[in-house]
Amino acid sequence: MDSPAIALRDLTRRFGTFTAVDHINLNVAPGQFFGFLGPNGAGKSTTIKMLTGLLAPTSGSIEILGIDFAAHPLDVKRQIGVVPESLALFGRLTASEYLRFVGRMYGLDRDITNRRTEELLDFMNLANEPKKLVTDFSHGMQKKLALAAAVIHGPKVLFLDEPFEGVDAIAAGALKTMLQRMIDRGATIFLTSHVLEIVERLCSHVAIIHQGRIVANGSLDELRAGIALAGDNANEKLTLEEIFLRVIGGSAESSQEALQELSWLA
Repeated sequence: MDSPAIALRDLTRRFGTFTAVDHINLNVAPGQFFGFLGPNGAGKSTTIKMLTGLLAPTSGSIEILGIDFAAHPLDVKRQIGVVPESLALFGRLTASEYLRFVGRMYGLDRDITNRRTEELLDFMNLANEPKKLVTDFSHGMQKKLALAAAVIHGPKVLFLDEPFEGVDAIAAGALKTMLQRMIDRGATIFLTSHVLEIVERLCSHVAIIHQGRIVANGSLDELRAGIALAGDNANEKLTLEEIFLRVIGGSAESSQEALQELSWLA
């Protein structure tokens, strides 16, 4: 059996007396499109920051492609791509300048960097304004540029934090096609998103974190089987949203009841 592309062992992060991530254990197999879900404040962002080297764990370990992150951080970072929610782009560069800078930072030679830059700008529909600075891009354009920068070196593991937020439907379709091609070529993708319909369409496996702990983990069919209730219609598949709400203890009905208590909306 192949070793995990991502392996977390008792991963923990504390901020003073508050435990944001509490001894989580998780394996992500090579080639999986993996969804990592949770409500606000559950520990998703903290986990992603640890997985990408932006935040050191309090305890526990992270292995990416069999490499211990703490012992060999540069070796890991050469193998991964990251689209953080904050994007963190260099606004005073053009898109072409930015991608060429990122490619060279990853050690690509000049010819490969230039070729991939042109291909990515064309694919992302960012080539029509070559002198426009990144700071003047729309949020959706910046999101596409961030994804282009994350894949220019051909990463084996790609971390995506809310990659479709602010991206129009046409661009989102192109990005999904690109990500699926990466999966087909053996890459592993670790995705966080609040848009559960996108996660359900793209991801083969999902983990749900709540109050710093993993409360569900498996394929969508395994999650459906694990939480199905006796009264459920056996022929009707639960959606990922229904799975999510049941796992974390919420429901559409409870939200509606809360809404009805807002007298000023009556």
